[in-house]
Amino acid sequence: MSGYAFAMVAGWRIAEGYQIRFDGKYAHGSFGKMEGDIRFDPLNPDDSRFEVSVDVASIETGIELKNKHAKSDKWFDAEKYPRIHFVSKSVSRADTGFVVRGELELKGIKKEIAIPFAFTSTGDRHLFFGRFKVNRGDFGIGKVSGKESDSTVVEVTVPVLSLE
Repeated sequence: MSGYAFAMVAGWRIAEGYQIRFDGKYAHGSFGKMEGDIRFDPLNPDDSRFEVSVDVASIETGIELKNKHAKSDKWFDAEKYPRIHFVSKSVSRADTGFVVRGELELKGIKKEIAIPFAFTSTGDRHLFFGRFKVNRGDFGIGKVSGKESDSTVVEVTVPVLSLE
């Protein structure tokens, strides 16, 4: 079977084993809870749509004190803004896969971002992988210096199951 044998499948359900990792100068770790609606056809990316939410309270840095600080109003303010939300506006082909452009809402602030990603499909195994940077200063997270150290690399690995 070809890598895109399921090209007619538009709907995908997020499967167990997904990972949302982040790595910045001041913190690294992961988020443990995500949900979303994914409509994606690698042969017709223009018809695709992503809407994903991440539970801010599921942050895990490996240090309980950092987790508490990250959830506080100085960083994510998890009580007031419990979700990180992304809604795509367009999906297109790129040299190394695809790019989804859309609106990221974090701490009540919305910004346009582009996320390059790859999609692999082998048999009944289907996987999205994306890596991008977010400038925490754009979203009022933590003390902002205006330097590259304000950027955090986010890596998302999402296995999916066909809805059809």
